Amino acid sequence: MQLSGVAVARPVLEQSHEDGEDSMYYVSTRDHSLQYTPAQAIAQGLSRDGGLFLPVSIPKLPEGALKKMTGMTYQQRAQYIMSLYLEDFTAEELGQFAEKAYGPDKFDTPAVAPLKKVDDGTYCLELWHGPTSAFKDMALQLLPRLMTVSMQKSGDGKEIVILVATSGDTGKAALEGFCNVPGIRIVVFYPEEGVSPLQKLQMATQEGENVFVAAIQGNFDDAQSGVKKLFCDPQIATALQKQNRVFSSANSINWGRLLPQIVYYVSAYCDLVRDEQIALGDPINVCVPTGNFGNILAAYYAKQMGLPIHKLICASNKNNVLTDFISTGTYDRNRPFYPTTSPSMDILISSNLERLLFHLTDEDDSIVRQLMEDLKNEGRYTVPQQVLSRLQADFAGGFSDEEETAATIKRLFDTYSYLCDTHTAVAVSVYEDYCARTGDDTKTVIASTANPFKFPHAVLTALGGKTQGADEFEIAQKLEEISGCEMPNQLAGLREKTVRFTETFSKNRMDDALTKALQNV
Repeated sequence: MQLSGVAVARPVLEQSHEDGEDSMYYVSTRDHSLQYTPAQAIAQGLSRDGGLFLPVSIPKLPEGALKKMTGMTYQQRAQYIMSLYLEDFTAEELGQFAEKAYGPDKFDTPAVAPLKKVDDGTYCLELWHGPTSAFKDMALQLLPRLMTVSMQKSGDGKEIVILVATSGDTGKAALEGFCNVPGIRIVVFYPEEGVSPLQKLQMATQEGENVFVAAIQGNFDDAQSGVKKLFCDPQIATALQKQNRVFSSANSINWGRLLPQIVYYVSAYCDLVRDEQIALGDPINVCVPTGNFGNILAAYYAKQMGLPIHKLICASNKNNVLTDFISTGTYDRNRPFYPTTSPSMDILISSNLERLLFHLTDEDDSIVRQLMEDLKNEGRYTVPQQVLSRLQADFAGGFSDEEETAATIKRLFDTYSYLCDTHTAVAVSVYEDYCARTGDDTKTVIASTANPFKFPHAVLTALGGKTQGADEFEIAQKLEEISGCEMPNQLAGLREKTVRFTETFSKNRMDDALTKALQNV
């Protein structure tokens, strides 16, 4: 098949949606007139115009809902929140999805996403207790179930080809979630030098008959742009149509990936109330280490639903394009790209920001289209002052460099005996700077996004340990000895797994990788 050219792809499942005005349907950020059912939005992933799907309105939490959810399990909370957005799914379906996604065979704690108190005002929301030791499991254990049933509800009958660009964690979590799922094939692209050795090994050893993994010569933004290009290539679309196949996405551009992330912020608040750390109605801050803007956007949606969030603190590493945007209103990716010890945040094009812009511009799709066109053609855009004011009302931004990140890892461990990974350390560092700058003493939930043993070299080095001449598993053993913590079994077991995927492709020839993937899986 020929894989070249760029154009707008046809919608996979588009149809008119004419239910009552109170029904939940989904629209594109770039064309408000395109309307989709929830199942259609999840199955398709990306709108035909290149825009992202989002609900036509953000549902509000009913009165008394938060109090009621304090007595629920995580699975029950997930069912409840998702039901507000997914009207074409039954309560029974959503309940079954949640029970299977977050069961004891997947997560190593009944709490699923436990809160760990660091000090009297700070709590780490540990989102890494799933099968790949990263926060992406929170959504990607659920998405395959949502997507499979979405395709059934649409009556489409096509095989789904999922394309994923990853900066490390999404790839493995998606591979694990979709492994051997009937009717679905998954192709993952990662930057050759842009993930940690353990992240690379996780993907390269992935089992399953329906999976394919390829490294590319470039950074995450190159991988992400390449995936979007494949999505929008008319020749590829035609070839897939002949094969009775259709593209979808497992990145956070897919609403079915973003929605489960809303749940854990609501759940964290309910846990704080249940454990009498706050009173019902008290505000909290949320601080999130941010790359593609999906994780913190989920917290924004939770706030829009009525969760009492005071400030959303957007934490960046040295690739601080978001910090500058929140400060100035200008988004400019024309800057040096820095590989860091927090590689999942090494991103200069934050795709999910498009959804936020849609809300901040009063759903003016013409403005969003122009901003995205400016970003594509010029690498930058500037929002109107009114939009900037709205942005700053909800968000604060900051960044942590490599030295500050390492120092934070050591300080947290020395002071509180709390071991964290590099991404979480970025968030803690930025949060501390925010408090010093503003004097804001609101109790704060910090999203802890990965197990520290996914990045043993950086964490051990930060603690003063020696890494020279040791491989990742030897380093992990030293980290266990120093910290008293244990490497998760799913990471330790990688040493014995067979490497299946070793190929690297040019960032301009990702079509070749796709061709091979569809021939081989």
